[in-house]
Amino acid sequence: MDLMKIVAAIPSLNAEASIGDIVTRARGYVNQVIVIEDGSRDATLRIARAAGALVLSHGNIRGYGNSIKSCFEEAKKNNVDILVILDSDGQHDPEEIPLFIKPLIDGEADMVIGSRFLGVENNMPQYRKLGIGIVTWLFNVGSKVKVTDAQSGFRAYSKKVLDALSLVENGMGVSVEIPVKVRVKGFTIKEVPISCYYHRGSSTMNPVLQGLQVTFILLKLRLKDICRKMMSRAD
Repeated sequence: MDLMKIVAAIPSLNAEASIGDIVTRARGYVNQVIVIEDGSRDATLRIARAAGALVLSHGNIRGYGNSIKSCFEEAKKNNVDILVILDSDGQHDPEEIPLFIKPLIDGEADMVIGSRFLGVENNMPQYRKLGIGIVTWLFNVGSKVKVTDAQSGFRAYSKKVLDALSLVENGMGVSVEIPVKVRVKGFTIKEVPISCYYHRGSSTMNPVLQGLQVTFILLKLRLKDICRKMMSRAD
């Protein structure tokens, strides 16, 4: 682990209330913390820098997908071995990073997803559980590689995955684009139990619109994968 370059990246939008604490705590477990600041109108940028993060600012709101793309691009540019991505609103506990990335360090996985449904209690609202359950079912159905939480924002990636993926989605659809592409390319996905704390302001996007957007993108990706397999069999 001491020989690896491990970076935590935090996509952020109007997160002044929580970003400083997250950056400070995450710095104890990684080589560098990068904050992708997506056009915040509050003090997110200033507080993140004061806490010791490298801040990359989009200048205006470009969407969650573009923030994740920036995380990947910066990690590849800096030849990072492991990239950890956390939410900026305090849902995730940076102190779980060491156990979270262990499957990557041990070579047991290429991508780690933090599951909120593997025995760790949380205060997730019921409507979110329902929506996540639907998306996760759509991700799993018909596939040998299944997960319990297809929508978790707490994730970690190996250098192999970072180098292999080319991301397209600009919005929340990127959250399903990544695991679908990781699975298609034959990389190993492993889940690790995480704690998750929901509070008022945990999401800046309408959960219904977010769910519909993610579901549409997932259906499109699954259909594309099915067509690819059918064409491969025909050949």
